[in-house]
Amino acid sequence: MSSQPLSPGPIPSWIRLRVTEGENFKDLKQMVRAGRLHTVCEEARCPNIFDCWNRRTATFMILGDVCTRACRFCAVTSGRPTELDLGEPLRVAESVAELGLKHAVITSVDRDDLKDGGAGIFSRTIRAIRRRSPGTTIEVLTPDFQGDLESVETVVEAGPDIFNHNTETVPRLYSRIRPKAVYANSLALLRHVKSLAPHMVTKSGLMVGLGETEDELLDVFRNMRAHNIDVLTVGQYLRPSKKHAEVVRFYRPEEFVRLKEQALQMGFGHVESGPLVRSSYHADEQVPARKSLLAG
Repeated sequence: MSSQPLSPGPIPSWIRLRVTEGENFKDLKQMVRAGRLHTVCEEARCPNIFDCWNRRTATFMILGDVCTRACRFCAVTSGRPTELDLGEPLRVAESVAELGLKHAVITSVDRDDLKDGGAGIFSRTIRAIRRRSPGTTIEVLTPDFQGDLESVETVVEAGPDIFNHNTETVPRLYSRIRPKAVYANSLALLRHVKSLAPHMVTKSGLMVGLGETEDELLDVFRNMRAHNIDVLTVGQYLRPSKKHAEVVRFYRPEEFVRLKEQALQMGFGHVESGPLVRSSYHADEQVPARKSLLAG
């Protein structure tokens, strides 16, 4: 795998963004506005927003839209959050029910200002969705709760089907890319989920193109499997703005295929790997993988 940049300028031809504002996109956008909800699709400027929203899938972002951290890869606004919106869990649940979602993904900003990191609101949101849409499978994509395992327990006890937390990059790059995060905490969080609920599917994701090496990526894959992580996502980092970390290089499609093959050989139950793969992209299609993992 080459370590040299493939293009110092334009995004390569194999990264294609589909921009189509269909009726489903417009309907979902209107619903998000009416419910005073936030989605990571918009806040993080996800390249897949048109595809996902036209398929009537979205990742709801709870705990407001201001993050207490300022990671170098993330487009979400950072600063001092406002007070908690205690009505948010019910509004999310009502939107999930109105959309008729088979699979709902709930994520959040980091709320290091809160004692539990927002775990209580995660719990209330999960339980509200269960009451309104008992047939919907639920995936959470949580922050690291600053390593507080009691907060992890609060979320696990609410019973999500899939517990996702992203390691994002390799340990060497944490001080530059995730300066307030600790790599060991991210892995320990997911290991703790498994210790509490062995049949709950755990999931994590990585961005590539930030200056990591192939050996470093494979070491992270091995560490994940050593912590019993079931599902892996790998996608190309795309720079949200000039104030964010630069793209060191763009990986070719065949490199993503190779990473997927190597990860599967390590024992992951499911791997999504591609230029536009994001942690929640087509998460609904990973539900069958969850069933097979449970059966195994």
